[in-house]
Amino acid sequence: MTDVIRVHDVSKQFALRKDKSLKERLVNARRSRENAEAFWALRDIDLTFASGSTTGLIGHNGSGKSTLLKIIGGILTPSSGYVERRGRLAALLELGAGFHGDLTGRENVYLNAAILGLTRKQTDGYFDEIVDFSGIENFIDTQVKFYSSGMYVRLAFAVAVHVDPEILLVDEVLSVGDEPFQRKCLDRIRRFQREGRTIVFVSHGLDQVRQLCDRAVLLDHGNQLVDGTPTEAVRAFRDLNQAVEEADEEKNVDLAAQGTRRVTISDVSVADLDGRPVRTLPSGAGLQVRFRVDPGSRLDDWIVGVALEDSGGQVVWGANSDMQGFSLPELTGAPEEVTVEFPEVPLSEGVYQVSIAVASTGNKTVYHRVNRLATFRVVTDAYEDGAVHLRPGYRVGDQAVPRGGVPLESAAGER
Repeated sequence: MTDVIRVHDVSKQFALRKDKSLKERLVNARRSRENAEAFWALRDIDLTFASGSTTGLIGHNGSGKSTLLKIIGGILTPSSGYVERRGRLAALLELGAGFHGDLTGRENVYLNAAILGLTRKQTDGYFDEIVDFSGIENFIDTQVKFYSSGMYVRLAFAVAVHVDPEILLVDEVLSVGDEPFQRKCLDRIRRFQREGRTIVFVSHGLDQVRQLCDRAVLLDHGNQLVDGTPTEAVRAFRDLNQAVEEADEEKNVDLAAQGTRRVTISDVSVADLDGRPVRTLPSGAGLQVRFRVDPGSRLDDWIVGVALEDSGGQVVWGANSDMQGFSLPELTGAPEEVTVEFPEVPLSEGVYQVSIAVASTGNKTVYHRVNRLATFRVVTDAYEDGAVHLRPGYRVGDQAVPRGGVPLESAAGER
């Protein structure tokens, strides 16, 4: 593959000043320079991006992802090093970047298209498609200063993907749009991938990076830590997060807890099937969710509900003891430990959180509900989309296909 972007030993330094106004900076220019604090947003970044590749940039807030994307796009100049780029580039880096608030949506389409290198005649040819994709035709002749953030993103993305870019830079702004529009954007990005366009993608949605990208780069405090497959980079990022998660979990209090507190829940944890606490487990392994309930007095009408949520807050599984046909024994009033055991957890790779609820039969009264007070990670060696880790088999006609792609009978015949 041909390289279309080369980042050579790029570093970027910013000066952090404590002046509160431009006037103060001008009046105290010497002191301002002396008190300026150097901040390195990027340090010695060296990357190449091949034609047709999709690369995800991941890391904590402040890790340098957006700064690197702006340097690649030519918006920022590096303090040292340089960037080589070949091909028409479209960048969607900041909400409303390149838009003029006093111009209408129509006028901004032509302005942005001109900045991206299109002639007026070319923009005329794309205009109807741009407006249709954005879905804001009723507001196209309204000044954009009256647009909502979602309308900004719709129009900006519509222009960016219709100027026939060979390189597309996309920052987190896509998360502003509504769900149907996000789906439309992702469909367009997948179409670009099929057409062999080069995409550099910044996102905090790690599962999205794993699904969309064929490569990922992990940045941390401006340093390049990992340059590899999305699975390798995401796993390394989650390793970085794990120590922070453990510290936060110890002091975590569920501020969104619900219920009458007739029963209270505490000490929520996850363990393997032998009762040993775990933070990480392979997909398909067994898991115990353990917690303590304190009824305060005798109670014979109670059920337990458990929900497993992914890192985006989506419930991947949820049920309660009543729905599944379990009748729980009467509580005498003393605290009791409850264990909900899953013989196997066939989830795809990711971070999952546990929510627990205790209620009366039929969920008529919620005694106590605590949300996301225990976290665990699932790891797999598979490349797959979705929340469930499955191991399908394949047959072609009456021939079973083993891993590697050679039918069993053919492999046997060759031997």
